[in-house]
Amino acid sequence: MDLPVMPPVAPMLAKSVSALPRGDYLYEPKWDGFRSIIFRDGDDVEIGSRNEKPMTRYFPELVDALRQNLPERCVLDGEIVMVAPDGKRLDFELLQQRIHPAASRVKLLAEETPVRFVAFDLLALGDVDYRDRPFSERREALVEALKTAQAPVSVTAATDDADLAQDWFGRFEGAGLDGVVAKPLAGPYAPNKRTMAKLKHERTADCVLAGYRVHKSGPDLIGSLLLGLYNDDGVLVNVGAASSFSMDRRRELFEELQPLVAVEDGHPWAEGEQENGTRTPRNSEGSRWSGKKDFSFVPLRPERVVEVRYDHMEGERFRHVAQFSRWRQDRTPESCTYEQLEEPVKFDLAEVLGS
Repeated sequence: MDLPVMPPVAPMLAKSVSALPRGDYLYEPKWDGFRSIIFRDGDDVEIGSRNEKPMTRYFPELVDALRQNLPERCVLDGEIVMVAPDGKRLDFELLQQRIHPAASRVKLLAEETPVRFVAFDLLALGDVDYRDRPFSERREALVEALKTAQAPVSVTAATDDADLAQDWFGRFEGAGLDGVVAKPLAGPYAPNKRTMAKLKHERTADCVLAGYRVHKSGPDLIGSLLLGLYNDDGVLVNVGAASSFSMDRRRELFEELQPLVAVEDGHPWAEGEQENGTRTPRNSEGSRWSGKKDFSFVPLRPERVVEVRYDHMEGERFRHVAQFSRWRQDRTPESCTYEQLEEPVKFDLAEVLGS
């Protein structure tokens, strides 16, 4: 492989904002998948990840599609996404299952659950390095380079209309998208720098505190709080975790929660079920994403209610780790049900993908 931009390359990043910036920006849907830098030099294709490690072996069907749809020599930035079986939304959990160590399993999954690639930036084309050129020029060249591309490869939708982008923010969530990204039209491609802005959905939910994981730094520090909601059958479902505490707060929480430690039998989450609601594949899948992560937890009597901030749900669980807001002494655990959650507007993913 001999390209003007060679792997590995760290992708350009975005910082979170509370409102979309206005002015000389191009706005795009924020795709919910695996961020990827694609390198193609003839038949040689490499798929780089956000952590700059190659993911090529996990997506053989995409490698074939990239050879068919990309220019002979190019470097693109984009997102690998998985469309749910109903074709209506993205499915990140199903996408995670594609990262598997067994070649036979990779081949089977490639046939059963093929992925798509959505391109949104151009780093190189032919012998030309585009990274120092303004985004407006890179975008124009990207659209031209992929004008004949067909599914599963496409160019992301984009607009310079901030009002339309705000409308997208509300409507596209129903298709499983994360929010909206604003990119400065005059900006160069800046690897590993947060020069873009992202507006993501954030909501609050009152959850039952049902356990915690200890921090990697010591057994007297809280790593994360495990959260539950009651379903229609009265079962406490693990919906995920809340984290991001200072070290002092982790120590305070440990002391504060010791009286709730469940020493008797009958905790609603039996051993082996505590992983429900996490965003990491189970150890039994042998995923390289989980490594040697310890999923054991300390069960707590489900008596305390905590308010958390979250972006959106994926099935019965939080898509990302939630953020602790406050304790809710005024709420009973039994009142923490799925009924409190806001239902995103339904939206057909095909319209976002343009197919």
